Amino acid sequence: MTQSLEAVYENGTFRPVHPASLAISDGQRVRITVDDQAEPEALRLAACVYEGLSEKEIAEVEEIALDRQRFFGTRNAP
Repeated sequence: MTQSLEAVYENGTFRPVHPASLAISDGQRVRITVDDQAEPEALRLAACVYEGLSEKEIAEVEEIALDRQRFFGTRNAP
């Protein structure tokens, strides 16, 4: 079985961020693959989304994003 989890490396030990979500027993041997990217690629890209935009442009983008009808079309209520 393969599981993916977030962990913090402290004092020579990996400590799971959410230990209750692990489906392993104490003492069970596991293989750990370390991915030291602090942020997943999607988060890194999202952090750049407003780069180079003015405050007015950012407000316009957020207004459009919050207006679901623009994305999903208008639907008449029953």
